[in-house]
Formats: sequence, structure tokens, C-alpha cells
Amino acid sequence: MCKVAFLVIAFCCTFYSSWAIYLPLPIREAEPKKLQYLLYPVQDTVYAQRGDSVILPCTIKVLPTSFRIKWSKKEPNSPIESLILISNGKEERGYGSLAGRSRLRKSHKQDASLVITDIRLEDNGMYRCELINGLEDERVTLTLHLEGVVFPYQGQQGRYKQNYEDAKQGCEEQDAQLATFQQLYQAWTEGLEWCNAGWLHDGTVQYPVINSREQCGGKFLPPGIRSYGPKNKKKDQFDAFCFTSAIKGQVFYIRGHMDFKGGLQACKKKGAQIAKVGQLYAAWKFSRLDSCDGGWLADGSVRFPIISPRPRCGGIPDPGVRSFGFPNKALQSFGVYCYKEN
Repeated sequence: MCKVAFLVIAFCCTFYSSWAIYLPLPIREAEPKKLQYLLYPVQDTVYAQRGDSVILPCTIKVLPTSFRIKWSKKEPNSPIESLILISNGKEERGYGSLAGRSRLRKSHKQDASLVITDIRLEDNGMYRCELINGLEDERVTLTLHLEGVVFPYQGQQGRYKQNYEDAKQGCEEQDAQLATFQQLYQAWTEGLEWCNAGWLHDGTVQYPVINSREQCGGKFLPPGIRSYGPKNKKKDQFDAFCFTSAIKGQVFYIRGHMDFKGGLQACKKKGAQIAKVGQLYAAWKFSRLDSCDGGWLADGSVRFPIISPRPRCGGIPDPGVRSFGFPNKALQSFGVYCYKEN
């Protein structure tokens, strides 16, 4: 059994590594030293949860005679920036997936701040506000940091059976997405330890270690994020590290002795659907869901969330989500965790 300080799942997690390295937190991109037209934001990181509305601040210090404002988002793992909005000060036009959820705030004539509503998992990342004024273009960079939880995931097929696309799809099917390195790093600083290597959003394969030991990359290496670096997305197979954020509804438990189909029907009778793994983690993280009863989830696994560890609830003295793996759907009986939108 693997002990996890931040999350705990009762899968076998012995991982034999021929090499491992420690990766420090990436350094933020530096801004231009001097700005003539734009003000530096007081805070360059905005924190949010899924479903929130946020304001990314951008203020014009000196109004040029003629200018445009352009907002864009730097896509992870790509030099390409996705255009969000362009405005000439009077009219604006939105582009891409944020077109219907973003607008300029315009609380005064020099306010170029961007409003984004109904924040989604994919909105996490780096944004740029650019003032276009001939040869004197200026920009400021801000980070939208989505608060959430990272969890290791392997499907019913077992350990190290997912290529990159399988891992990506597996996370998405469980109301999550592949975690970024920054998200995994933060989870490690908060106590996440997992000795199985998993895909990240950028196509690298990594895993977090707090207590160095031979079976987790070597006992003489310092704690940190061990990495296999970029791997072949089609051929190589590992587990996944998924990231999810707050949910709009609630997760609740129905007690009983039900097979998997019985669990589906029980949730349906309550006007709900069987909960996904990411929804259970979100409820544990943000709603402090605590239950000592194993219940079916949408992927066919049986898990239960623990906030206050006690002797007869998994036997491990750390908060987390415990797992019984993937029992036989027809022959074994448990309760069920359901999810219902508010």
C-alpha cells in the first residue's frame, strides 16, 4: 500500500526507476523593465475556482492618441498565443472559446481589465494584455491560478496501461484534465507523494516524492519531482496525474448493498447521477466530504473520502481518498456516491 500525505489510494505503488531528477519550480517570465502607457498590476496572479467570475486587471496609465487593446492567452506547451479579444476603445470583438465568456470591464476610460465568467478547468494559465500603438507596443502578463486538487489515476485496465491520449481521455471522463507541472509541483509542496509515474499535460512523465527511498527513484536523491522527461505519446504507457477544481453541485452517499447497476439506479431515483472520481476528490477538497463507507463511482471503482482519519477507516493516519480498486460490478455490493447539480 502506498502512503500519501495529501491523497491516499490503496493501489500497489511500487515503482522501479533507473534514474530520477529533481525539478525546481519554473521561473516566471520577466516583464519589460519600463512601461510608458500601461500600469503594472498590483497583483499579477488572480486566484479562482471553477465556476467563478474573475477580473484580470489591466489599466492604461497614459492614453495614446490611437491604440488598440489585445488580450491573449499563452497556451501551455506551445509558443502560440490564442487571441481572446481586440478592442479599439469603443468596440470590441471576442475570439475563440472565451468569446462568449469574456469582455472588457470598462469601469472608466482607462480600464482595459478583462472579465471572464464561468471559469473552466482549461482557463487556467498565463494571459497577456497588450496595448498596440504603432512601434510602442506594451504588454503586461498575468496568471489565472485555478485552485484545485491533483490526484493520480489509473483506469480499470491497471497500472501503466495508458498512453498520452488514453491518460488525457481518462482524466476528462472523470471531470478533470491532465495536470500541469506547476499543479503537480504545488500539490507536492502541500504533501502529495506518489510512487507511480504519470503523464502530465506537457507530455512529460513525472511523479512526486517526499520520502526518498530505493523503489521511488533512489534513497540518496533529495525529495522533489522525479521525471522521465518527454515520452512517446503513442507508444509509452504510464498512469496519469489529473487536476480538477470546485464543482457546481454536491456529492452525497447512498448507503446500501448494491451492485454497480443498482448504484446507477439509486442515484437516478434521487434525480442525480453516479459521481465521477474527480467530483469525489473535489467534494473532499472543497466541501470536506468525509465518509467511512466505500461507494461505487462512474468508472467502476469503489472509493471513500476521509477528512478525519480514524482506525477503522482505511487504517492510514492521513486525510485522503481511499480506494478498493475495481471490484466485480455484478458480484460485489457497496453503497454509491452520487452527484447532483445545484
